[in-house]
Amino acid sequence: MANEIVVAVRTYTEEVSEAIDEAARETAKAMVADLRETSPKDTGEYAKGWTRRKEAPGSYRVHNKTKPQLTHLLEHGHAKRGGGRVEGRPHIKPAEERHLPDFERKVEQILERGG
Repeated sequence: MANEIVVAVRTYTEEVSEAIDEAARETAKAMVADLRETSPKDTGEYAKGWTRRKEAPGSYRVHNKTKPQLTHLLEHGHAKRGGGRVEGRPHIKPAEERHLPDFERKVEQILERGG
C-alpha cells in the first residue's frame, strides 16, 4: 500500500510540474511578444532582440539577446555625455506587471485541480 501512495504522489507531482512548466512557457512567450511590441524602437534591433530561455523546470528567463546592455539604460534613463539626463522609457516593468498576475492565476488553478 505504501508503494501505491508513493506512485500516486509522484504522478501528481509530475503532472503539476508539467502543467506549471507549460504555464511558465506560455507566459514567457507572451511577455516576449509584448516586449517586442512596446520596446523603444530606433533601428528596431533592440525590440527584436527579446527572447526567452528555460532556466529550470517551471522557470524561464526573458532577456534581450542582441542589446542586453541597453535594458537598464532605456528602462531607467541615463546621464548624457555633455550633461543633462535622458528620461527612462519604462517597458520591462509594465510588461512584467501585465503578465505576472496571469501566471500566478494559472498556477493557482493548476494546484486547485491537481495538474
